[in-house]
Amino acid sequence: MIDLSHGRHWRPSLLALSLAALLPATAAAAQAADGTAAATAASDDGTLGDIVVTASRRAEDARAVPVAVSVLAGEKLDVLNSSGLDIRFLSGRVPSLLVESSFGRTFPRFYIRGLGNPDFDPNAAQPVSVVYDDVALESPFLKAFPIFDVANVQVLRGPQGTLFGRNTPAGVVKIDSVKPGDTVSGHASASWATYNTINLEAAVGGPLGGGFSARASALIQRRDNWVQNTATTGRAKAALEGYTDIAARLQIGYKSDNFNALANVHVRDLRGTPRLFRAGAIQQGTPDLVAGFRADRIALDGITTQSLTGFGVNFRWDYHFEGVGTLYSVTGYESSNTESTGDIDGGNVYRFPPLGLNVALFDVNTGGRTKPTEVSQELRFVTEDFGGFRAQFGGYYFTQDLFYDETAYFLNSATSYQDIRHNNSNKNFGIFASAEYKISPAFSVRAGVRYSKDNKTDRVAGTTAGFALTPGVVLPVTTRVSGDNVSWDVSGTWVVNDNINVYARVATGYLGPAIQDRVLFGSAPSTARAQTTISGEAGIKTQNDAKTLRFDLSGYWNRTKNIQLTAVGGTSNSARLLNADRAIGYGIEAEFSARPIEHLDLTASGSWNFTEIEDRSLAVGTCGSGVCTVTNALNGAGLAILNGNDLPQAPRFTANWTARYGMPVGDGEVFLFTDWTFRSEINYFLYTAREFRGKSLLEGGARLGYRTNGGLEVAVFSRNITGNIQNIYAIDFNNLTGVINEPRIVGFELRTAF
Repeated sequence: MIDLSHGRHWRPSLLALSLAALLPATAAAAQAADGTAAATAASDDGTLGDIVVTASRRAEDARAVPVAVSVLAGEKLDVLNSSGLDIRFLSGRVPSLLVESSFGRTFPRFYIRGLGNPDFDPNAAQPVSVVYDDVALESPFLKAFPIFDVANVQVLRGPQGTLFGRNTPAGVVKIDSVKPGDTVSGHASASWATYNTINLEAAVGGPLGGGFSARASALIQRRDNWVQNTATTGRAKAALEGYTDIAARLQIGYKSDNFNALANVHVRDLRGTPRLFRAGAIQQGTPDLVAGFRADRIALDGITTQSLTGFGVNFRWDYHFEGVGTLYSVTGYESSNTESTGDIDGGNVYRFPPLGLNVALFDVNTGGRTKPTEVSQELRFVTEDFGGFRAQFGGYYFTQDLFYDETAYFLNSATSYQDIRHNNSNKNFGIFASAEYKISPAFSVRAGVRYSKDNKTDRVAGTTAGFALTPGVVLPVTTRVSGDNVSWDVSGTWVVNDNINVYARVATGYLGPAIQDRVLFGSAPSTARAQTTISGEAGIKTQNDAKTLRFDLSGYWNRTKNIQLTAVGGTSNSARLLNADRAIGYGIEAEFSARPIEHLDLTASGSWNFTEIEDRSLAVGTCGSGVCTVTNALNGAGLAILNGNDLPQAPRFTANWTARYGMPVGDGEVFLFTDWTFRSEINYFLYTAREFRGKSLLEGGARLGYRTNGGLEVAVFSRNITGNIQNIYAIDFNNLTGVINEPRIVGFELRTAF
C-alpha cells in the first residue's frame, strides 16, 4: 500500500510532473499548428455529426442505445471547465443532473432524477455512480478527482445495475479521458481571471514505437483567498476561500494484433480552505440573504484548513479471440488522504436567539482526516455478433477500507478535545450477463441481469470529552450489515426510419445496506436496509436528413422501496439513517441541438422531475436553534411528518442552453459562446422551512474570442456573468447558517491544440 499520509513530501514532485507535462505540450503545439486545420476541416462538414456513447459498454450511436443518455464533449466541455471550477460544474448541464457539496472541492454529491444522498459523513452511500476511466468510484473524496484532458462525459439516467460496477440505482456519470493514439496530438491552455484565478491545462501524446504509445496531461488550478475574515478573535485564517489544486495523469498503451493494454497513473494535490459556512446569512422568515451581506466578508473564529492528496492506478487489457469475442479486464486502485477542519457555526458572536449576521448559538469547530482506499477488479467477455445475437457477461469484485477520525475544538483552542476513530470495511461481489437480439432490421431487444452481494463492517473507537459522547454508547462499538440482490433490465428499440428511433426500458437498481456510525451529541450507530428501485422509461431519438437538427424526448417513472434517507442537523450536529417505505418519481426530459444556419450552433435541454416521499409514520426533528420558520406538518411529538415531501436537492425544473456563432475573419474566426443553466426551488433537508427552501437559481457564462485555422485561440470569458449571489445550502442545528454560490469570474485565456 502506498502511504499518502505525508503529502507535503511528494507535492514538489507532483508540481514538477505537472510542469513537465505543460511545457512539452506548449512547445509541440507551436510546432504542429499546421496539422490542426486539416483535422478541424475533416470533422466540420456543416452537420452536427454523430454521437457515439458507451452506455452499453460498447461503442454505439447514441440513437441506437435504449437508455436516456447525454454527452458533454468538445468545446462545450472545455468552456464549462475553463475557469478554475471543480467537478461541480457538471451540475445542471444535462437533464435531471445536480451536483452539490458542503465540503467544497473534496466531497461532491450527485443526484439524478432527484435520487441522491445529502449525507456529509465519509461513509455515506451514494446512489449515483461515478465511473472514471472504467473504474467505479465509491467514496465522494475519490469522485472529486478533477476533469481534465477528457474526451467526454456521459450521463446515463435511470438504473444501470446490470453492466456498471455497483450502487447505480439513480444512474451513472461516466468520465473518459483522452487515450494515447497512433498520431501525435495534444493541447495547452492558460487563463487568468478575477481573484488571481489561474487555470493551466496541457496534454501531449502519441506513438512511442514497437506498439507502444503514451499520453501525459496535467492541470493546475489556483485562486487567491478572496474572502476577508473580519473576526479579531479565534484561530481562523485572515483570508479564506483560496486553493491550489494540482493533478496529473500518465498513460502508457500497447497494441498488437489481438491484444491491447493501457496503464493509467494519476495523482492529485489540493491545498485550500473548506467551504465557508456563514452564520446568520439567511434572513429569518425568508430564503434570502440578510441585508448588508457581502460575499467577500465573513467573521468566524474556528480553525479552517483543508488538504487532499490522491493517488490512483488502473490497468486495462483486452484480448480478441477470432470469431468468438473479446475478453476485457479492468483493475483499479484508488486512494486519498483528506484533512478538513471547519467552523461549523460560521460566526464569532454567540447569543440567544442566534439571529443576525455572524451570530451563532454556540461555538462549533470540527474536522478530521479521511483515508479511503478502494480496489476493484472486473472481468468481462463480449461476444461477436452471431446472426443478430450478441452478449456480454462477467464478474466484479470491489473492496474499500475507509479510515476517518473526528476532532473538535473549543473556542480559541488548538487542541482537540476528542479523537473518535472510525474503521470501515466494505466489500461487494457481483456476476452479470447481458444479451441483445435483433429480431428484425427495425426491432431489437436487450436484457440483462446482475447478482450483487454486500458486506460492511464498521468499528468506532477512541476518546472524547464526557459531555460529547451520546449517553448509552460504550466505545468501542462494532456494527455489521450484509445484503444481496438480483437486478435486471429489459428494453426494446424500434427503428422507425433512418432518422427516428423509439425505445422503451424497464430496469431495477440496488443500493446496498448502509451504516451511519456517529456516536456524539445524541447520535448512535444506525443502519438502513438495502433500497431497491424499479424504473420504466420510454423515449424517442430523432434527427433530420441533413443532420443539422437533433431532438430527444424521454419520460420516466420510478419507485424506490426502503429508500435510505439521512436526517442531518436538527437539535444537534448529528446524522441518523432512516428507511422510508418508498419514494416515487416521474418526469420528462428533452434535449435539442441545431445548426440552423452556417456558423450558428444552438443547444438546449431540460427536465421536469417530480419526487415524493411516501411514509405515513416517518418523522424527523426540525431546526435545533428554534429560529427557523417550519412549514412542515408536525406530529404530536413536534416532529416533522415526511409523507408527501420532496426529496432533498430535487428541483422540479432544470434547464440549460448554449449558443455559439462564429464569423470568418482573416485566417480564422471571431466567435461568441454563451451558456446558461437554471434550476427551480429545492429543499435542503427532509423537512420544510421557509429559510431552508433554496430559491431558483439562474447562472450564465460568455466567451468571446478569435481562433485561427491553425488552432490558436485567444478569448475573454466570464462565469456567473450576472454576478448573482444567493444562498444554496444551509446548516440548521445552531443558527441560520448559509452557503453561497460561486462569485462572478472574469478573465482571459490563451489556448492551442494540434
